[in-house]
Amino acid sequence: MNPTKPILPPAVRAHARPHGRFPVAFGPRFFLLLLVGLVWLGPAWWEKRFLYALAVWDLLVVAAWVADWRQLPRPDSLELNRIWTRPPALANRTSVRLEVTNRGRVPLRVLAVDDVAPALRREPPELEFHVPVGRTTRLEYSLEPRERGDARLGSVFLRYQSPWRLAERWAAAPLEQTVRIYPSLEEAQRHLMYLIRSRQIELEKRLKRQRGLGREFESLREYRDGDEFRDVCWTATARRGKLITRVYQVERSQNVWVVLDTGRLLRARIEGLAKLDYAVGAALGLAQVALYSGDRVGLLAYGRAPQQLVPPAHGSAHLRTLLEQLALVRNEPAEADHLRAAETLLRAQTQRALVVWVTDLAETPATPDVIESAMQLASRHLVLFLVIGHPEMARLSATRPRDKTALYRYAAAQEVQQRRELLLRQLRQRGALALEVEAARLSTALVNHYLEVKERALL
Repeated sequence: MNPTKPILPPAVRAHARPHGRFPVAFGPRFFLLLLVGLVWLGPAWWEKRFLYALAVWDLLVVAAWVADWRQLPRPDSLELNRIWTRPPALANRTSVRLEVTNRGRVPLRVLAVDDVAPALRREPPELEFHVPVGRTTRLEYSLEPRERGDARLGSVFLRYQSPWRLAERWAAAPLEQTVRIYPSLEEAQRHLMYLIRSRQIELEKRLKRQRGLGREFESLREYRDGDEFRDVCWTATARRGKLITRVYQVERSQNVWVVLDTGRLLRARIEGLAKLDYAVGAALGLAQVALYSGDRVGLLAYGRAPQQLVPPAHGSAHLRTLLEQLALVRNEPAEADHLRAAETLLRAQTQRALVVWVTDLAETPATPDVIESAMQLASRHLVLFLVIGHPEMARLSATRPRDKTALYRYAAAQEVQQRRELLLRQLRQRGALALEVEAARLSTALVNHYLEVKERALL
C-alpha cells in the first residue's frame, strides 16, 4: 500500500444490480392473502361452486403481486454509498455509514446485508430501513476488528419492497474494497502525549543539574567551575583569549531497532488479544516517541524467516511506513528462528544502536535460542530485551495455596518465574537491559525504558 494514501478507507459508491437467477420473490403479505383465501374451503364442503371463488381469489392475489412487482423500481434506481467514519484499528470500535438513495417512484422498505470480513465483525450486519421517494436514508453499524492486516469487504445485498409488501426484488451493490486494519491507534497516541509531556519535563530538570550529559554538540559558552577540561574548545579559546567550553545535549538521530518475535509463543491470548498484538501496539508507541525525539527507527519482525524488514529512517512518512508494516505482522504456528533474526540484524546494522527485542521464553531445560541470540547482539549493540509475562502466572505465584492442586500450581508458577529471572540475569551480565513485563503494561514500560536510555546516554 502506498504510504501517502490516507489512512481512512475511501468511500465507495455504486448502483445496485439484479442479484440471482430469479431476482424476484414473494412478500409476506402475498402469503397472508393466500391464507385468507382458504376460508372458501369451509363452504366448499357443501357447495363445490365456492372452489371457483377460491380460484378467483388466488388469481386476484397473483394479479396484485404482478402489479406490485411492476411498480417496484429497477435495481439501478438504487444508489448505495459506504462511508468510513474512522480508520479500522485493532480492538477499537468504529462505525460505517451506509447511504441508500431511492430514485424510483414509490417509497421502499429495504433489508440490507453488508458482506463484511470476519476479521472486522463476527456476523454480517443486517440493516432494515425505509427510503422515501427521491430521498437518501443513512444508517450506521459498528465494527470492532479482531485481527490486523488486510480485510476485504464485498457487495451489499438488498431485498426491497413497496408499501404493499406483496412482491420484492433482490439486488446487490458492488461495493467491494480492501481495507487495512491497523494496530491500536488510540493507545499509541495516548502514550505519546502523556509520556512525552511528563518525561521531557523531568529530563529538562535533570539536564539543568547535570552538565555534559550526552555527547551531541549544542553550543559554546564561557568556562565555568565544574566543567570538564576535556570539553574545552581550544580553538575558540585561542581566538577569544579565554576558556571556552562545549555544551552537549542528549544525542539525537540515533538508530533504534524494534525486533518483534512472531513465533508460536506470541500466539497466547490475554484478554482476547494475542501477545503479538500487545507487542505491535507497544512498537508503534515506541516508534512515535523515538521519531519525535529525533532518532531513526527500524523494524524487524521475524518468524521462521523475516516478515518485515524496514531500515532505520525518520520523519512522518517513515512513521506511516512503520504503521503499514506493523499492520501486516502475523503470528506463525512454528517456533521463530531467533539466530537467523540476529544475523539479519547484524548485517543490516553495523554501527552501535539500541535494539528493542520483544519476545517470550520457552520453558525448556536448555538455554533458549532467543537468549543466545540476544547475547550475540549485546556484544555490538545495546539490547533492551522485554519478555511478555502472563498475568495468570503472577497471580498463581502470589496466591497462597489451600489444597494439593493449588500447591502444585503454585510450585510450577514459582519454578517458571525463577527460571525466567535466571535467564534474564544472564542477559544483564552481558550488558543488556532485560526485564519481564505484563502485556497490559508493555507499551508504557517500553517507552519509559527508551527515554531512560536517552536520558542516561547509554548509547
